[in-house]
Amino acid sequence: MVPPPAALETLVRRYDSTVFEPVRAGARVRLRGGGPQAWDVVFDGGRACLGPSDAHRRADAVLTADAETWRALADDLAGGMAAFRSGRLTVRRDLHLGVGFLAATAQEQGPGRLRFRQVQTSGAKISVMEAGEGPPLLALHGLGATKASFLPTVAALAGSHRVIAIDLPGFGDSDKPLRGAYDPAFFARGGVALLDALGIDRADVVGNSMGGRAALEMGLSAPDRVGRLVLLAPSLAWLRARPWAAPLRLVAPQLGLIQPAPRAVVEGLVRRLLPAQGSEWTAAGVDEFLRSYLSPSGRAAFYAAARNIYLEAPWGENGFWTRLGQLEAESLFVWGSRDEIVPIGFARHVNEALPQARHLVLDCGHVPQMECPAETHRAMLSFLAGRRVGRSAVPLAA
Repeated sequence: MVPPPAALETLVRRYDSTVFEPVRAGARVRLRGGGPQAWDVVFDGGRACLGPSDAHRRADAVLTADAETWRALADDLAGGMAAFRSGRLTVRRDLHLGVGFLAATAQEQGPGRLRFRQVQTSGAKISVMEAGEGPPLLALHGLGATKASFLPTVAALAGSHRVIAIDLPGFGDSDKPLRGAYDPAFFARGGVALLDALGIDRADVVGNSMGGRAALEMGLSAPDRVGRLVLLAPSLAWLRARPWAAPLRLVAPQLGLIQPAPRAVVEGLVRRLLPAQGSEWTAAGVDEFLRSYLSPSGRAAFYAAARNIYLEAPWGENGFWTRLGQLEAESLFVWGSRDEIVPIGFARHVNEALPQARHLVLDCGHVPQMECPAETHRAMLSFLAGRRVGRSAVPLAA
C-alpha cells in the first residue's frame, strides 16, 4: 500500500481533540492533492485516523490543495489560511469541520491558538470559534452565513484580541429552537448569554449585516455589557414602503419546516448576501448555508430571521430609528460602496440619528471583512484601540 504523504501524517499525528472534536462520531474529512490518491481522516472517540480514501463513503468535508500547500499547512496554520484566501486550498461541504481539523492539527500550541467548541448558555448551545488573547471581541455573522465568515477577522485580530466568532442561535452548528423569535432582541439576548457563560463582563462587538443589527441591539438593550461597536454593512429597518408587510405578518415562519421555497431560489438569494469577490469564499459560504437550510429547524430559523428584517418597524415608540439615537457605545459603521443589500444611502440616516458615530466607506459589497480584509481590519484595530478612524459625518444622498 502506498504510504500517505509525510505532510498529511504530520497533521494527523498532531491532532488535539481539545481544540476541535466533531459532535458526530465517525465524521470524515477527505484530503486531496497531497499525492496521487486521496486520504480520509475519520474522527472517533477523541482520535483522528488517517487511511486511504473510501470511494463508497461520502466525506463530510473535502479539503483540496497541492503538495506544496499541504507541506506549508504542516508547518504553519497562518500560511494555510492565506492559501485558503488565495484559492490554493479549498474547503467544501462542511467548512466548520474542515477548518476545525486544520486548527486541531496546527503546529502552534499556545493558549491563544484557534479552537472550536460548543458553549452551553442559559438559552441555547452556541458553537464558537475563537483565537487570541487580550480584550474580548464578539463577532456576529449575517443572514445565511456562519461564524466562518469571520475567519479573516479572527486571523487578523488574534494578535491583539481574544476574538470570539459564534454561530448565532438558529444558524451553523448552534441550537435552532423552533419557538425562537429570531429578531434582534432574540439574538442580543443570545450574545449576552454567551458572555455570561464565558465569564466575560464586557466585550467589544463586531457584526456584519443581520449580525450588525444584533450588535446594535446589544448596545441598546445591554449597554453595560458592550464596549465599542463595529458595524459592517449592518441590516437596518427599511425606510421605504414595504408592500408585502401585511400578508407576510400572516405567514408563520415555521412553514420552513416543510420547505415552501425552492432550494434554487433561496440559494440565489444567499449568493447575493455572500462576497462578490472570491469564488472559493462564495462556494464555501453557500455550502455552510445549505448545511443549516437543508434541516427543517434551520429553514424555519432562516425564514423567521429574514421575515423579521423585512418587518422591523422604523418609527414609533419601539421603532428602530426612534431608538437608535439612544445608543451610547462608540460606534464605527463600515459601508460598501457597491453594496446592493444595504445601500450606502443609509449612512446619511445613521449620521442624523448618531452624529457622534464614525463612518468608513470601502470599495466593496456587503461583506467588508472578506472583500476588503486589509482595509477593514486595519480600521477595526485603530478604532478598537481608541484611535480616530473615518469621518463623523457622511454627506451622502439617500
